[in-house]
Amino acid sequence: MPGTDLALVYRGPASTPGCPEAVAAALRRSRWALDVRFVGPREDLRLEPAVLAGARLYAQPGGGALKRAYRKLARSADTVREFVASGGGYLGFCLGGYLAGETPGFGLLPGDADRYISSPEAQPDHDGDALVTLTWAGRRRRVFFQDGPWFDLDPTRGPAEVLATYDNGLPAAVVAPFGRGAVGVVGPHPEASPDWYTDSGLPVPPDVRADLTQDLVDRVLQVTRTS
Repeated sequence: MPGTDLALVYRGPASTPGCPEAVAAALRRSRWALDVRFVGPREDLRLEPAVLAGARLYAQPGGGALKRAYRKLARSADTVREFVASGGGYLGFCLGGYLAGETPGFGLLPGDADRYISSPEAQPDHDGDALVTLTWAGRRRRVFFQDGPWFDLDPTRGPAEVLATYDNGLPAAVVAPFGRGAVGVVGPHPEASPDWYTDSGLPVPPDVRADLTQDLVDRVLQVTRTS
């Protein structure tokens, strides 16, 4: 499509079925002209330098256990880092947020990602499907959550903008530069569609279609376009 930017969404063994599709759907609703395609070991496009070289965004969706996922992606870590450092944008949702950290992960953040449910006064404090309350751009929001991270930022390692916090004050969504590119990560699932809530027996927030993902995409693309 002329005049569009390529956005690649990982789909493969380091993701959970439904998560890549939800991220892709959210990106297709974006106000940006994005040509959204899947990339992965069983997709037409592979997670390789030549493929990423033609993209503006790379999105890492939710998935299962961090260590198992990283084992599937470890060979691609340098490829992802070089893509972002050279001016690309990385979006990480839940597991993709953990993977932006470094224990283990791609090492894209000025700090690391850690388990929110293990943090002081965390609500929820279990690893099942739940609603979590965020303050995003000054507004209280209820968002689908499943054992996502918070982001432990180290100001001595570089700047970062906190877009949202959990109720205990820890960062829940962050945008940070990395080289000439940018990283946008979120612990919960703002891309979740209403069926995620109903399938888990959770009430559907009235503003579930108010796309917080759009804010994340906006911040990342604004940084990459001006770097």
